[in-house]
Amino acid sequence: MSVQTRGTDTAGEPAVRKAPVPAPPRGGDRTPGAPSRRHAAAPYLLLLPALLATVVLLGWPLVKNGLLSFQNLNPRQLIQHLTEWNGVDNYREVLTGQDFWHVVERTVVFTAVNVVLIMAVGTLVGLLLARLGKRMRLLLMVGLVLAWAMPYVAATTVYQWLFAQRFGVVNWVLDRLGWHSMADYNWLGTQTSTYFVIILLLVWQSVPFVAINLYAATTTIPKELYEAASLDGAGGWKSFTSVTLPFLRPFLYATTFLEVIWIFKAFTQVFAINEGGPDRLTETLPVYAYVEGVGNQHFGVGAAISFLTIVALLVITSYYLRMVLKQEEDEL
Repeated sequence: MSVQTRGTDTAGEPAVRKAPVPAPPRGGDRTPGAPSRRHAAAPYLLLLPALLATVVLLGWPLVKNGLLSFQNLNPRQLIQHLTEWNGVDNYREVLTGQDFWHVVERTVVFTAVNVVLIMAVGTLVGLLLARLGKRMRLLLMVGLVLAWAMPYVAATTVYQWLFAQRFGVVNWVLDRLGWHSMADYNWLGTQTSTYFVIILLLVWQSVPFVAINLYAATTTIPKELYEAASLDGAGGWKSFTSVTLPFLRPFLYATTFLEVIWIFKAFTQVFAINEGGPDRLTETLPVYAYVEGVGNQHFGVGAAISFLTIVALLVITSYYLRMVLKQEEDEL
């Protein structure tokens, strides 16, 4: 195919000339503007280091833990370097024992109480940050960041000092306020009081994350929506339920899910406070796995308990992902 152009020949008569037309691109040529294979593979190459680190640091230990859960590994096997496979005996021993199911029930209740308190207090503090002036907001955020950034062991040690039986600040304050029976109260002597201290510690450490992120979410809400709600006669509560809450609902779902996982697998605070005591009545699943595996040197049983804990977390994760996908489908 060619394009004809008008011209003039030597006799003065118009002549028709053919202008050259570019040849069609061959199979190996790339269409202008189309991404090359190298550019298309760039995102995967950037993800490769993170994927390799995940496989090495998480995947391989998970595989080793799974293999260990099918072995009879006690001090004798460790000393003699023996590998004794016992099939599913460790899982049978764990799942048929009453202690495991008591710990599961305890962990579920412990997680639910913590998450409800964390989300309630964190939401209120986040909304308070949105209402405060610039200076007070900055002061409160500094305090929240300091509480959130404190290492777990250091924070646990501080709470042990606060609730110490003889020289604790909490007992001294209660005694000064008139509760003289609390002067030498042992907060770590009963299951209920020990859980009270642990829950207070976990809520104190978790609220900053929820509050600061919720405050950041409130800054994305257009002010015009509040003005329109005000013109329609909506009060403070109506504005919150009709404007603020719909915008914050995805954030609340995601944060609740993260807090469930974080509390469910909390180990440092629960173990460092009283090592799961008194009488192992405050053990959650991670602490129970450590005590059975390392404390009692039943390493195969401890591996089986930890693997069951991972399975429980995967079930929670799958439920959350299904809920998120359903929410996206409803929005479409």
